[in-house]
Amino acid sequence: MPAPVQGAQVVSRVSHVLRIVGEHAPQGVSTAMVATEAGLTRPTAHRLLSSLAAEGFVDHDGRGRWLLGPELYLLGTLAADRYDITELARESVRVLARETGESAFLSVRRGYETVCLLREEGSFPVRSFVLYEGVRFPLGVASAGIAILAFAPEDEIDGYLEGSPLEARWGPQHSSDAIRERLAVTRETGYSVNPGLILEGSWGMGAAIFDDTGAPAWALSLTGIESRFRPERQPELGRLLLEQAHLVTQRLRSARP
Repeated sequence: MPAPVQGAQVVSRVSHVLRIVGEHAPQGVSTAMVATEAGLTRPTAHRLLSSLAAEGFVDHDGRGRWLLGPELYLLGTLAADRYDITELARESVRVLARETGESAFLSVRRGYETVCLLREEGSFPVRSFVLYEGVRFPLGVASAGIAILAFAPEDEIDGYLEGSPLEARWGPQHSSDAIRERLAVTRETGYSVNPGLILEGSWGMGAAIFDDTGAPAWALSLTGIESRFRPERQPELGRLLLEQAHLVTQRLRSARP
């Protein structure tokens, strides 16, 4: 007989630990850092990591750092047909980087976060490094998350903003009222603008990609320095983002059986 499940708290802790290891890919993360970020004691963190390693979900590199393991890769390849649109979006990310000179990205929605999947550098020599592959941001914070949240159902937006302490973590510019204003502008223009709210001087713009049910599930975005996102240039950047996001949405629907 299988051992009894010890409770949802164990699943939550294990999931949190795995996400932390993933956020520190590919360089890996120490047991102490996992414990700190997960709010666990070091022995508990080590016990969870060791158990995950025994199942192949994480690896220990012999230098005291934990990395994602081979079992996750195998499971990921099986799930890719359903969730991974990177190949369908790769050309659009390249087009955005080439046409604008800025850094271009593809991000996916996971729960109430976005995760960056692809990055392509543009030709402009000064870049922003706020966004990179694997980094996560809450919805409504980075430009991709603003673009996605703007087109979510209104009751979902209400519940999320009421239950998420974004202002406490990210500052007064992320109060519910301030986010709602940005969402309203995004719905009006079709694209989002993040005017240096995460890192001063680092701007971003984004456009949502919709799944076959019409839900915003991914986003294309651009980031760069403030002088490259002045008001007179934003409509052109927004047009390019919307054009490529629409193309990816159409490719996605055509690829579905």
